[in-house]
Amino acid sequence: MRLLKQAITAFSLILGLTLSVQAKDGDAKVAPESPQELKMQTNCPVMGGKIASSVYTDIQGQRVYHCCPMCSAKLKADPDKYFKKAAEDGILFENIQTTCPVSGEKLTDKSVYTDYEGRRVVFCCKKCRGTFAQDPAKYLQKLDEGSGSDAADTTMGDMKMMDHDQDGDNH
Repeated sequence: MRLLKQAITAFSLILGLTLSVQAKDGDAKVAPESPQELKMQTNCPVMGGKIASSVYTDIQGQRVYHCCPMCSAKLKADPDKYFKKAAEDGILFENIQTTCPVSGEKLTDKSVYTDYEGRRVVFCCKKCRGTFAQDPAKYLQKLDEGSGSDAADTTMGDMKMMDHDQDGDNH
C-alpha cells in the first residue's frame, strides 16, 4: 500500500510539473510581441531617394515627403501599397490630423492613437479608436475628405517638375 502511495505521489508531481511547463510555453506563445520601433521618414516611399522638405503629399492624415513632385501621383494612385511597405520597414510618416476621423471632434491631445498599416491615426478617445478598428477604410477616407481634397500636394514655389529620365526610371 505504501509503495502505491509513493507511486501516485511521484506520478502527481511529474504530471504537475509537466502541466506547469506546458502552461508557461502556452503563455509565451500568446504574449504580445514588443512593438516595432518606428523611424521617421528620410526617403521617398516611391523612388527611394532622399526626401525634400518642400515636396510632400498630405493624404489620410499623414504628410508623406517625396524626392520630387512627380512621386505624388504614384502615391495617390495606390496609397495602401506605399503605406504597407512603410509599415514593414518601420517608417512613421508625419501625422497632420487636426480632427478625430470617427467623431470629427478637434484633437487637443494626440495620446490616443493606433498605428494602422503605415499610418499613425489619432483619436479623441479610446471608444473612437475601437470604432475605427471595425472599418478603417471608411475613416481613412474621412481623413481625406476633412482636408478639403482627395490628397493635397505641396511644392515650394513654382518648382519645375524634375525629370528622372537621366537614371532610366520614368514615373
